[in-house]
Amino acid sequence: MVAAVGVRIGWAAVPAHVRGAIEEILGSPVVTASSQPGGFSPGTADRVRTAAGVTAFVKAVSPALNERSTELARQEARLSAALPPHAPVPRFVGSYDDGEWVALVLEDIEGRHPHTPWRPDELAAAVRGLRQLAAALTPSPVADLATAGDRLADNFAGWDRVAADPPPDLDPWARDHLDELRAAARWALTTLDGDTLCHCDIRADNMLLRPDGTVVFVDWPWGCVGPDWLDTVLLAVNVIVYGGDPAPVLAGVDPRAVSAIMAGLAGYFVDRARQPPPPGIPTVRAFQRAQGEALLPWLRGRPTY
Repeated sequence: MVAAVGVRIGWAAVPAHVRGAIEEILGSPVVTASSQPGGFSPGTADRVRTAAGVTAFVKAVSPALNERSTELARQEARLSAALPPHAPVPRFVGSYDDGEWVALVLEDIEGRHPHTPWRPDELAAAVRGLRQLAAALTPSPVADLATAGDRLADNFAGWDRVAADPPPDLDPWARDHLDELRAAARWALTTLDGDTLCHCDIRADNMLLRPDGTVVFVDWPWGCVGPDWLDTVLLAVNVIVYGGDPAPVLAGVDPRAVSAIMAGLAGYFVDRARQPPPPGIPTVRAFQRAQGEALLPWLRGRPTY
């Protein structure tokens, strides 16, 4: 399986004035910085320690690295600042934005990513954590967010684009079932009503497992308002991608909605995987291809939509 790992700059590559602004937020100069793997932003992602012994997690990016990543960093700063303290998320410390560089300073969480392929105990902890997250974020504490239907509408049109211009290596089953897959993806959008703030990018690399077994959910640029079960379906996608059984994750969720959402996501992955890589993010297309290739066999075993 292709890892969800991009190519990042390090703390030393951040301009001095940006580092200085971050140190003002922290109240002391940074003396150590350790770059963290995972994710696809080309910006820095560092665990830092200051001369005063304060620890934090710092992200910084500019349009010169990737314009879209900078927009997402602004969105993540807005969302992170509004998340309630009882939610299983990192505490917001501060942010910096000079119109070019955007930096986000968050609580440094003691923990690690769950193992992949998923282990049963860690998967159970993630499911419990998602229930706690949904309870803490219903109704959404953030105003003026996109709905899940709006957020995913273009993604779920992936099969329409594939049908209009099929890639030569398109999976034969998908080629034979394009009409069904397109219909399923369209119908999936009608299932996404709700008033919960959803993370909408749930993967193992966007979770941290604490030593006490609880899970913290990190990286919030894609937050949107939708049903309280949407993030559990996205967790199930990650389980499938790493060869596991998603059934324990999906208890209580309408199976038809699950299949339709999986169809929409598969179309997104198949369509995006054939595009050139975005600036500064050379590995993301291989990861998208791997996700599409994992979902299609699962979809073959689902009932007709």
